Amino acid sequence: MVCKNCAAMPKPSKLLLALIAVAALLPLGTRAEKADRLKDLTIEADQRSVLDLIRRHYVVNGNVVMSQGTLTMRAHQAEVRETPDGYKNAVLTAGAGQMVSFRQKRDGVDEFIDGSAERIEYDSKLETVRFIGNAVVRRLRGTAVADEVTGALITYDNLAEVFSAAGGATPAANGRVKMTLAPRNAEAAASAATGAKPASGR
Repeated sequence: MVCKNCAAMPKPSKLLLALIAVAALLPLGTRAEKADRLKDLTIEADQRSVLDLIRRHYVVNGNVVMSQGTLTMRAHQAEVRETPDGYKNAVLTAGAGQMVSFRQKRDGVDEFIDGSAERIEYDSKLETVRFIGNAVVRRLRGTAVADEVTGALITYDNLAEVFSAAGGATPAANGRVKMTLAPRNAEAAASAATGAKPASGR
């Protein structure tokens, strides 16, 4: 049977297909460590910093470490604003020749989200992290890299459990979005690589 309207339907763009593929990077049902949002946010730095307690605006400099439970971000400078309802918006920037780093445990599994970029924007209310400039985000099983995404801009939406990525002037990825996705059945993949039969459970 021939669809008369198929020819008129627009074909999905390569970027759209890439975003759909990135959205499949993480399995549903697991999120960042839920207890993190209930912990205190700690900020450390070793250079002159400005803390405006009235306006709830903080600028910290030099070897900055921001942590909240299992969440840790490291940068040269961080600017943090607290909203009237207590949420935090942070912009972290790297020093010359450096990168900003991000790491957070996933809830209920021995996995971490680990990323780096020239700039990271963190919104605790929307639970989003934007990795900007030469961005790399990995899903780690223990210490082994399971999945990896590179691009000029990567956004991690923790509430929707979705990554989105865009290409651009990114030397690390030649201006393209690149994804490396590990097989979901790690045991079957390891067995195929060694030629051994997977365990039957008996």
